[in-house]
Amino acid sequence: MNTRTRTLLATALILGIASGPATPAVAAPAPAHRGPSAGTASHGIPAADAAALRAAVSGLPDEDATAALVRVGGTGGSWHGSSGVHDLVSNRPADPRGRFRAGSVTKVFTAATALQLASEGRLDLDRAARHYLPDLIPAAYGGVTVRQLLNHTSGLPAALMPGDTLEEWYAGRFDPHAPRDMVASATARRPEFAPGTSQHYLNINYTVLGLLIERVTGDAYAHQVGLRILRPLGLRSTSFPGADPRIHGPHNHGYQAFPTPAGDTELRDVSVWGATDGWAAGDVISTTADLERFTVALFRGQVVRGPLLEEMFTLPDSSVRTYGTGGPAQFSAGLGAMTLGGRQVWGKTGGRWGYNSVLAATRDLSRTLVYSVNSTDAKGQDVNRTAMGVVVAAFGAPSAG
Repeated sequence: MNTRTRTLLATALILGIASGPATPAVAAPAPAHRGPSAGTASHGIPAADAAALRAAVSGLPDEDATAALVRVGGTGGSWHGSSGVHDLVSNRPADPRGRFRAGSVTKVFTAATALQLASEGRLDLDRAARHYLPDLIPAAYGGVTVRQLLNHTSGLPAALMPGDTLEEWYAGRFDPHAPRDMVASATARRPEFAPGTSQHYLNINYTVLGLLIERVTGDAYAHQVGLRILRPLGLRSTSFPGADPRIHGPHNHGYQAFPTPAGDTELRDVSVWGATDGWAAGDVISTTADLERFTVALFRGQVVRGPLLEEMFTLPDSSVRTYGTGGPAQFSAGLGAMTLGGRQVWGKTGGRWGYNSVLAATRDLSRTLVYSVNSTDAKGQDVNRTAMGVVVAAFGAPSAG
């Protein structure tokens, strides 16, 4: 894979992960024992694609990932695969039905819920967020609209979070983070830019959206998503953990590489880690089967109905550029866009400690992809090699435009 392809794909895959703190660049050692080979099943998918997908997930665990769960679907056939181990102690095969932290994939659920409320007339996308939350959004942010929160053009800065190093974040992994406190922290700072003039992907936009959902419904955010999306679609393995740092039910363990005083690295099991800092922006737990079902229903208009669905497939005006880089805007309401294999692909990535995930599809659902990769540096700045291989196998190499 050439440098340009690797760079473009890294850009595609880190969309939705960049709002978290960057971890130190550390290389995890290869596990002392190799797990079972990949288990796969395919139906109708071209043989070359199936072979590429098998190759992408083979050989786990390695220094970059301990397990991978992949589902490819669409009108061109399907492929399901799993590789690696449930954990590095038992060395049992990875559970293909395992639950995982899907991180910023949560934003797709949040955006869909907000758009449902807009279709009911309970939220106005062009109305200021301060109209709904006057007690929390100060006058300095009075011009920020609901739509600008959805597509990350609000100008809100990130909330100030404790810790600057991997060890500090690990030590505080059970610390609670209240959404209102995070919003207060962000809005106490100066805006990054005038609303609607740039795009900066940050969790804070979806933290505010979660609070908006609660204000207009008088109900808990997670309960509203359950009523509106999880129950109607039968997503029985998808949940919001709240203050519980555990993954309940079957799941493959996540690991993070930590530097040691001796100058090498060690892997620590980070499966138990609080996600209150993510909340409506990044705390969902799910499975590949549930996320595949959600993706298909969403793209078919069965979750957000009518014209408001197009908000999820509409990027900001071309005059809006990415904050800090000047590149084209890449995010719509809840999703991001990338050209892969000559096709426009819409989707969302997620990254929590020990887990990288994605849901992605072409607009016509000719090809869909959902994966969970148990990356040993899931919130690092470099793209995981297994995840990169899966995306290229599923959609083809990325291209500009």
